[in-house]
Amino acid sequence: MSQAADRTTVGGVGRVVVVVPTYNEADNVSGIVARVRAAAPAVDVLIADDNSPDGTGAVADALARTDERVHVLHRPGKEGLGAAYLAGFAWARQRGYDAVVEMDADGSHAPEDLPALLAAARDADVVIGSRWTRGARVVNWPLRRLLLSRGGNLYARLALGMPVSDATGGYRVYRSTVLDAIDLASVRSQGYSFQVELSRLAHRAGVRIVEVPITFAEREHGDSKMSPLIVAEALWRITTWAVQDRRAAVRRPRRSGRWP
Repeated sequence: MSQAADRTTVGGVGRVVVVVPTYNEADNVSGIVARVRAAAPAVDVLIADDNSPDGTGAVADALARTDERVHVLHRPGKEGLGAAYLAGFAWARQRGYDAVVEMDADGSHAPEDLPALLAAARDADVVIGSRWTRGARVVNWPLRRLLLSRGGNLYARLALGMPVSDATGGYRVYRSTVLDAIDLASVRSQGYSFQVELSRLAHRAGVRIVEVPITFAEREHGDSKMSPLIVAEALWRITTWAVQDRRAAVRRPRRSGRWP
């Protein structure tokens, strides 16, 4: 990383890196990186590739050779979204970034929305690019996906008591102080449940979470990584966390006092 890149910051936020996990995204990664660089020229990009057999890693290396703000983290194999983000968080923290952005490689998260998320991060610890807050749009999703996402987020909100409309959303900004404050070593979940787990940990840490409306579009190239197993994992983990939280609340000692 050059000294020039080190000195460039986003006003009110500091040094920012966008972490883009990839697995078989050779058709998408160049376009998404170009759009990020155009929308937010002051940020860096880290492509975290899980040894994609379609050559995504080689495409990422070519991008990094021509742009000092693009970096590549080659991982040994496909370990899931959560593991890729945790590796990206560790990479960013080791290099002193002030904020880390999560962004999908498939174009569903519009880089053009990134400036609005970064602006909100000036006064917040976690910013969620929300599909389900006022002003958001979801494009080209079938009714089944809409109902699944709406229902899953409602369940997470009610079960875990979090004031978050889109706990499963994966377009986010985390201040590095938040990543330092929560126990990332305890995180084991993937997919939808990874995003819910980090929402829960941030909420329990008492940090300020805000939601910014985004335009979310279905991918145009490649195959979705969503599967019934990922959905089942999310439901199981949310239920488990809800039970744990209620048991902890019951065990918590009550304050002593007298009746008026």
